[in-house]
Amino acid sequence: MKQLTKAEEEIMQALWQLKKANVKSVIELLPEPKPAYNTVSTIIRILESKGFVDYEKQGKGHIYFPVLAKEAYSNQSINKLVDNYFQGSFKSMVSFFVKKNDVDLGDIESLLEEINKNQ
Repeated sequence: MKQLTKAEEEIMQALWQLKKANVKSVIELLPEPKPAYNTVSTIIRILESKGFVDYEKQGKGHIYFPVLAKEAYSNQSINKLVDNYFQGSFKSMVSFFVKKNDVDLGDIESLLEEINKNQ
């Protein structure tokens, strides 16, 4: 699966949230300063060529929608992060975040409960 650039990911986040949208609706959801219409339109066409987005014709325009689920992309991105920075070890990744982010005991217990519930 191809990786998204920061700009592409921002557009995908908007499309995942909206489910279906035209370029104007995507722009409305983006933070200030808003990118130009042509910029967003170009990025969406790039996402379409990469297989992340498709469209339906609506009048003279297009309604775009994500082809790839957010969860599938998130899963692939997390796996790549773990492989590239933590030698494939989720334990090493969690340990890193606990050490670097001053995670409290309550958060760890809550996480363990969630893990046990999903097994």
